[in-house]
Amino acid sequence: MIREASESDCINLAALSLEVWLHTYAIDGINENISKYVLSTFTESNFINILLLKKYKLLVLVEDNYLRGYALVNLDSKYKSEDYGFEIEKLYVQGAFQGNKIGSHLLQEIEIRYGNKFWLYTWVRNKSIGFYEQFGFEDVGQYDFKFGNEIVENRVLRYLGKRS
Repeated sequence: MIREASESDCINLAALSLEVWLHTYAIDGINENISKYVLSTFTESNFINILLLKKYKLLVLVEDNYLRGYALVNLDSKYKSEDYGFEIEKLYVQGAFQGNKIGSHLLQEIEIRYGNKFWLYTWVRNKSIGFYEQFGFEDVGQYDFKFGNEIVENRVLRYLGKRS
């Protein structure tokens, strides 16, 4: 079942985020920058604060009372122009359930609820790029940001509705 997140989901959102982020981005190991980032970002209180902001929509996919994945949508975030739509800031699926269409179901629900023009960015080494391309996203640019002393290269992907 996909539904809007509630405050009671926030502790589980924090735990799932820690798992997914570390599994995805800490592939070379753990260092102080990574530890500080994840332990300060993925907290129950940060997710509670997100729920209070109107620009965010947070959808969870729950099966058998277990959180399997979530999508964080930022309706105010733009890339280049209005034509790109809103941003999907996070699309996280617990590792054991990746490949079970949870990400696809969340993206379909986003399209139904908020429209079919959206974008995201993802790390160039992230295996999810293939998933996004299969879903119908197209690569439209590069977005780099500084993480500690490193420049992290990301690809910007956008979705413009179902492909025929």
